[in-house]
Amino acid sequence: MNTLNLARPAEEVAPELLGSILTHKSPEGTVSISITETEAYSGAADPASHAYRGRTPRNAVMFGPAGHLYVYRSHGLHWCANIVTGTDGIASAVLVRAGRIVEGEDLARKRRGDKVESARLARGPGNFCQALGITAEHDGTDLLAGASVTLSDGEPVPAALIRIGPRVGVSRAHDWQHRFFVAGDPTVSAYRLSPRAKPSAGA
Repeated sequence: MNTLNLARPAEEVAPELLGSILTHKSPEGTVSISITETEAYSGAADPASHAYRGRTPRNAVMFGPAGHLYVYRSHGLHWCANIVTGTDGIASAVLVRAGRIVEGEDLARKRRGDKVESARLARGPGNFCQALGITAEHDGTDLLAGASVTLSDGEPVPAALIRIGPRVGVSRAHDWQHRFFVAGDPTVSAYRLSPRAKPSAGA
């Protein structure tokens, strides 16, 4: 069960998602991951958002009700998972960037590779989805309805351990302080400035 109010702006929800748990129950088994890093993305006011130029078949889930999963392919290689937030009809979502495996590490390792260190199994948005077994078929899943992929409460992260910084790898609005992560956690991905980054005004 998730008691977090997701029907708020992404930048408000993103830090509170730290410590929450995403679980995928598949025919292969169950994997649960405690979220340690997130990034907030708005809609028309956010140049880095997929919804910046309006609604399309690809980003339609972002415009729907809060609590659904928005899944997209990054650079044609990796699936990325976002938790939709805000008001129905207004695009808003939180990208899940990293997490710590709390159940099903053997299955996550099978998906990621035998030689991958535990801390790196779900480090980075693409690795997170691979470890959890998330693909395009999960786009639009209601995380609060008891489907195969669910969002639930975990151990709350103390405010003193939450850090804020610029978003990783985006070329627009990269300097917006919309990335949230658990200080000192080895599963958190390294900051990387996109070589195509352009100057922008802060949010």
